[in-house]
Amino acid sequence: MRRVAVKIGYLGDGFAGSQIQPGHRTVEGDVISDLTKIGSDEKEIELKFASRTDRGVNALGNAAVFNTAFDDDILLLKALNAVSERVFYRSITEVGDNFNPRHADERIYSYILPKDGMNIPLAEQCAALFEGEHDFIRFCRPDGRPTVMNMRSVRITEKDDILVIEFRAKIFLWNVIRRTVSAISSVGRGSASLDDVRRALNGEPVSFGIARPDALTLIDVHYDSLKFKTGPPERDLRAEEELFRTLLRRSFFDSL
Repeated sequence: MRRVAVKIGYLGDGFAGSQIQPGHRTVEGDVISDLTKIGSDEKEIELKFASRTDRGVNALGNAAVFNTAFDDDILLLKALNAVSERVFYRSITEVGDNFNPRHADERIYSYILPKDGMNIPLAEQCAALFEGEHDFIRFCRPDGRPTVMNMRSVRITEKDDILVIEFRAKIFLWNVIRRTVSAISSVGRGSASLDDVRRALNGEPVSFGIARPDALTLIDVHYDSLKFKTGPPERDLRAEEELFRTLLRRSFFDSL
């Protein structure tokens, strides 16, 4: 048996999140099912994920780590993609038995918003307030962990009729991106001020609500020491990613 890390992508609709939940379809459940379909023993898989995603949240590069009897990485990717219904198995690398996928060097998320009615320079000023180390107690759902984190960057890019907000950090607190996006959107649309955000970052009880989950995508989980190999040449991952983004945008605007 070898232990491998595989980058996976999935659309969040139809999943009750990434973690196993009895009676619900989850990404973890689908990965285990796919592995058993290609001959793995469920008791030997020992599946671990790099990042938890909530119901409706998408991924292009979450990392799943598991044991496998396959000695050919590309053949394993091909086999998994052949049996999978909703998960894309995108790239792979071998890891040590003690490798913990939670200990990533950087995580990258993106969130899309309609551009119409948004004061973009003001939204960019708001985004800059979140960069650096802050106590995000007013912008997360505390789950027993410290609420101080270092947001390495928050960048806004215009693409056609949408804004793409990219977040980079080593770790992210629960709901911190969706609550931060809600604050940026509120400021950009004039229903909140930059001072409101500053007060919240200083710990004052200011709430901006929480943005919807289906416009959020985990773009990648990066490990400085690992180099992932992509699948067979006939599997055009760039086309797959563009299809993913198109479906994401379409579902987002259809449900507005």
